[in-house]
Amino acid sequence: MIRAGLIGFGLGGRVFHAPLLSSVEGLELAAIVERNSNHAADRYPGITTYRTIDAMLADSSLGLIVVTTPNDSHFEYARQALEAGKNVVVDKPMCVFSAEIAQLMKLAAARSVMLAPFHSRRWDSDFLTLKKLLQDGPLGRLVHFESNMDRWRPAPTARMPWKNDPAQGGLLLDLGTHLADQPLALFGNPEAVDAEIKRERDGEGANDCFTLRLRYPGMTVVVSANTLSTLERPRYHLRGTKGNYWKRGVDPQEAALSRVTRVGDGPWGQEPTADWGTLCVDVDGGQVTRPIESIPGDYRLYYAIVRDALLGKGPVPVSALAAWRVARLLEWAAESAEQRREVVCNWSEEPS
Repeated sequence: MIRAGLIGFGLGGRVFHAPLLSSVEGLELAAIVERNSNHAADRYPGITTYRTIDAMLADSSLGLIVVTTPNDSHFEYARQALEAGKNVVVDKPMCVFSAEIAQLMKLAAARSVMLAPFHSRRWDSDFLTLKKLLQDGPLGRLVHFESNMDRWRPAPTARMPWKNDPAQGGLLLDLGTHLADQPLALFGNPEAVDAEIKRERDGEGANDCFTLRLRYPGMTVVVSANTLSTLERPRYHLRGTKGNYWKRGVDPQEAALSRVTRVGDGPWGQEPTADWGTLCVDVDGGQVTRPIESIPGDYRLYYAIVRDALLGKGPVPVSALAAWRVARLLEWAAESAEQRREVVCNWSEEPS
């Protein structure tokens, strides 16, 4: 049994990490850092509550530390955990700056411990379905890939005021981390990025709207998100030489996890048929349209792979290098938006 300690019990810790750690065989949610309350212990009787990070890191029984706090604290808390010889998972974004991720990678290698980002949306239902569709190849040569995450939040959330702090990276480092990670996982590193990043809501605060155009040989990837959409665009729109694919709706796991303390037996992560994607392809000069059944999503798979990696049975679910690539791409995107030009991506500077 791998005992895990959780730093932070806000939305990320309460909705994602605590229920998932409690739902994977071989992992145990054993401890949490809560400085002034006992909310976690009320939801998970029997766990240990620490008031300081130092006290948690001194617990030699903990084999895994999960950092899920505001963005600008990720580097320091992960650094402390790695220095203590702990294996570490860090919620997205792993750090605010790519240079910080490179430092953590070097430290993890020196301590011979695991370091992994929580890029959980690789286990979304829609992404798993899309990945299989691309492997099957009904669209032919892909020429355009569009990924959107639209929300209606005209005012910053009172529960997480730090998300409106420009120093935390805004929507670009929040949803942008997921949206950038998916095409990098599918297609590798882009050649260049052209971006628009801005604030659309009233008042001062962090960016809340972005569009990134990633240039690949023979293909364009567009990822976009905003907080002022009452009517959502398609989650995905793919165009290829043999047809198109449209997908609406969002993965149901976040909403389901917000209502439970652990994932029970039975169906999980299944999208309603109304949210299945639509494939329209050319067959003998005519168009054939059919629904594509969604593969159930399952964030538990992320932590099952973490468990296996810690047992020496395979690689980490997502590498720290992947987190560095996403962070560096978003930095180039910010440069592009500021200078209003396309920025060529120089991947030769990747850390080893």
